[in-house]
Amino acid sequence: MLTPIIAPFGSWKSPITSDLIVAKSIKLGGVVFDNDDIYWLEGRPQEKGRNVLVKYSPDGQITEITSQPFNVRSRVHEYGGGSFLVKDGVIYFVNYQDQRLYQKLPNEEPKPLTPENQCRYADFIIDTKHNRLISICEDHSHPNRECENKVVSININNGEIKTLIEGDNFYSSPRLSPDGTKLAWISWNHPNMPWDGTKLWLAKIESDGALKDIKWIAGDIDESISEPKWSPDGQLYYVSDQSGWSNLYCYKSNVNNVPIFPFTAEFSYPHWVFGLSTYTFVSENKIICAFTQDGRWYVGSLNIPNRQFSILELPYSNIASLDSHNKEVVFLGSSTIEPTSVIHLDLHLSQTEVLKSSCIIDVDSGYFSEPELIEFPTENNLTAYAWYYPPQNKDYTFPNGELPPLLVKSHGGPTAAATPSFSLKIQYWTSRGFGYLDVNYGGSTGFGKAYRQRLEKNWGLVDVNDCINGANYLVEQGKVDGDRLAISGGSAGGYTTLAALTFHDTFKAGASYYGVSDLESLAKDTHKFEARYLDKLIGQYPEEKEIYEQRSPINFTDQLNCPVIFFQGLEDKVVPPSQAEMMVESLKNKGIPVAYIPFEGEQHGFRQADNIKYALDSEFYFYSRIFNFTPAEILDPINIFNYDS
Repeated sequence: MLTPIIAPFGSWKSPITSDLIVAKSIKLGGVVFDNDDIYWLEGRPQEKGRNVLVKYSPDGQITEITSQPFNVRSRVHEYGGGSFLVKDGVIYFVNYQDQRLYQKLPNEEPKPLTPENQCRYADFIIDTKHNRLISICEDHSHPNRECENKVVSININNGEIKTLIEGDNFYSSPRLSPDGTKLAWISWNHPNMPWDGTKLWLAKIESDGALKDIKWIAGDIDESISEPKWSPDGQLYYVSDQSGWSNLYCYKSNVNNVPIFPFTAEFSYPHWVFGLSTYTFVSENKIICAFTQDGRWYVGSLNIPNRQFSILELPYSNIASLDSHNKEVVFLGSSTIEPTSVIHLDLHLSQTEVLKSSCIIDVDSGYFSEPELIEFPTENNLTAYAWYYPPQNKDYTFPNGELPPLLVKSHGGPTAAATPSFSLKIQYWTSRGFGYLDVNYGGSTGFGKAYRQRLEKNWGLVDVNDCINGANYLVEQGKVDGDRLAISGGSAGGYTTLAALTFHDTFKAGASYYGVSDLESLAKDTHKFEARYLDKLIGQYPEEKEIYEQRSPINFTDQLNCPVIFFQGLEDKVVPPSQAEMMVESLKNKGIPVAYIPFEGEQHGFRQADNIKYALDSEFYFYSRIFNFTPAEILDPINIFNYDS
């Protein structure tokens, strides 16, 4: 065994390069069965982020279903999801470029079902009795007013579109009973987001396809309903947070709804996108489900009649996208040492098999850092949580007495969650000598409703304090260098980053990825889905305009005295480029070191390989200049304004 090289943190040479990350990685999503075949989406950075639908056959063959130039991605709510459906080998999907819905018959090229117009589609199901799809539709035909969301039917033969349900601001999850006689769906209205409060509806379907006897059966403005699903015997199930935890329920007419298995765990995600699935029926009496406690996900088995619940012994700590067929289950799973993969679970044999991995890892495990869950004190005598990854590289050790720099990650959402799942991007940092703190600040999912609601009216306060207190906790523990603390985040996490850098002096540098700097501009200039989101996070606008001004970093650049790098997609409709550009100009004028990296052709989140690579290397280069260490590899220099060294 070779003696490790003594070298400063940050200067360690790592085989986990940005080239490796973008060349070997894809994004997996939307795993479903169609009879014995399994389908999923692959987001390919090497193809400029194109989403490709693939099929896994029982013989182990993987076939690409949607060839160039098709890109399977919906833009409903801008975030999309629920962009394809497969039924008996017939495929329906949304093409990103034109947002039209296409039908693909076996051995034929896709043909459009919907016309060229300003409508977008997502989250569709097939109604075979009436030869139609039932779909969420978002109509942008009237540019001078807010787009309209509704539930529509689309005739499979001639593409005729009829409106079935309208009137509320938002709809999701149309779900048809097994016998085709009932339809359930979810709706909600401003200012709620789907995790704040939604309503579950039920209607009968007449012989001509019309809906009758429409009933509101669960949920309200302060109770969130998600994932309605029908059991094989025609019972309607769903997830509700009315107990303070997102648990599974079964609808019974004229009976108070109670959880079928009360548990201090979360059985659902915040529904930023359509088509999420955290549970599936393997029989009319048995559910296989994913749930999370303290930021870690598990797979459970629930026997419905006797409420017997057991946790399956699986090595995965992050679970998503469950589906089943003939007592077989597929899902997306990852662990601290294994990347996200399509996993096949045979319940008969209690065995799992990896069908497809999101990245090919030909790297010694000695370069990988494993996370530890830390609980730390934060404001108001509360506790917050984070996953800490210490520096790790088998080839190196550090000079005696040196402590590593720390990169604090403020996740997006802000309702998302940090999970202990393998990430080459995290290992990029730790294998070069950085500590990495992935913070589940108040507002994060997975710790109950009350924890998530800590952020109400407190965005820019609770999240920022938790990131600061997490970093200070590691400093006090003697694990990281308090003079080399950086914070980085994207979208909502970008706002947390900028607020932490502006209103506090804990961090010495930061990176904002398409982050918010001006809350007032965001309130006035964003898309419909989030148009009233800030009502809950900040306050009503314009009635509470003063709070928006007080918490907007753009208004207090005189207090910002540390370097920042900004990354921005120039086609971002969620956080417009002006948000970053205003902040950059202010810092340039003040003389603070600042860098700005805009990307043509990128929206909210980067999907193209070259841009992902350049952003990662540029952030590392930026810190190397600010924290005065020399990277082991030669990196393309970036222009840092007001930096002479």
